[in-house]
Amino acid sequence: MKNKHVYLKSGKEESLRRFHPWVFSGAIHHADPGINEGDIVRVVSADGTFIAVGHYQIGSIAVRVLSFKDIEIDGQFWRSRISSALKVRSLLGVTSSENNNTYRLVHGEGDHLPGLVIDIYGDTAVMQAHSVGMHMERIHIAEALVEVMGNAVTNVYYKSETTLPYKAELGQEDGFLIGGSSNDVAKENGLLFHVDWLKGQKTGFFVDQRDNRSLLEKYSSGRTVLNMFCYTGGFSFYAMRGGAKAVHSVDSSAKAIELTKKNVELNFPGDPRHEAFCEDAFEFLNRVGDRYDLIILDPPAFAKHRAALHNALKGYTRLNLKAFEKIKEGGILFTFSCSQVVTKDNFRNAVFTAAAMAGRKVRILHQLHQPADHPINIFHPEGEYLKGLVLYVE
Repeated sequence: MKNKHVYLKSGKEESLRRFHPWVFSGAIHHADPGINEGDIVRVVSADGTFIAVGHYQIGSIAVRVLSFKDIEIDGQFWRSRISSALKVRSLLGVTSSENNNTYRLVHGEGDHLPGLVIDIYGDTAVMQAHSVGMHMERIHIAEALVEVMGNAVTNVYYKSETTLPYKAELGQEDGFLIGGSSNDVAKENGLLFHVDWLKGQKTGFFVDQRDNRSLLEKYSSGRTVLNMFCYTGGFSFYAMRGGAKAVHSVDSSAKAIELTKKNVELNFPGDPRHEAFCEDAFEFLNRVGDRYDLIILDPPAFAKHRAALHNALKGYTRLNLKAFEKIKEGGILFTFSCSQVVTKDNFRNAVFTAAAMAGRKVRILHQLHQPADHPINIFHPEGEYLKGLVLYVE
């Protein structure tokens, strides 16, 4: 079937000429009749010159570009893109380590597949669509994935109920597209954890903090550690392996706390150093004294769109202020933002403000970011979403 066309307004192709992978609705002059959300369309300039091919969607981002070449989006396309993504991960060494079978294989725009995320947990791939177009192609993508990965992946779980546009009314249900597995235990840097791909956040685990958890391990020896917004406890069991004196994990979700306890037990059965608390972060910080000399703040995104930026920055300032007030002298603070609309400078200024309000002397030891298996398309700076600071607090 011949792809339909989206015609840009005059002069609105400049960002696409610089290979930015989004076409905004305001740049469109008109489109061929009968285009449905999720359709593959050809984007052309006002004079009819081909620019890109991509998935059409309803909203501010009207087209997510799959290719700037006039090609067919078929099985060969999916195999080629997934092969390219695998090649990068092989280069990084995350695909063949005996101590690690967990990594991100496809990272949306960073792998020239906007709207698609694939995380690998052992022999199970968890696939997530963030656009209707990727949802419509899910079977073709899963088949290409298994073909490219060979025996390394035998199960593909589709987890997109919460990430697809709800107005699309797709009636989507999560479940296995290929295979099926009850083994939900994966390995990261020699540590084991349960992956809740059924009901957990993201694909079931926050793969993007792997390198930062390893760094935390090096600072944990002999310290009393507080892991706020612990989710499934990743930072907690790294701190324990690093020789922490005590580790407290806090999350407002009872399910997250339950999974944290299970993950700690997988790695350190019966270890009395760990305690978990199901409690609001600010309420917990308000009631505890200055017993902690290593604190991790890894909250969920405070801002998911630009309109929420101002309140988000106030939230980051308030949260970090509370940590600065509570942390012991000589303490280490790992603090993060995963909000895409919050820039590195935004976040640093919020933390700077909190330090000034607390009257503490603070030094930056590390500036953190997402790992290399979450690559950033150089033409799409919005892909740099995770930022963090490791701070020494006097």
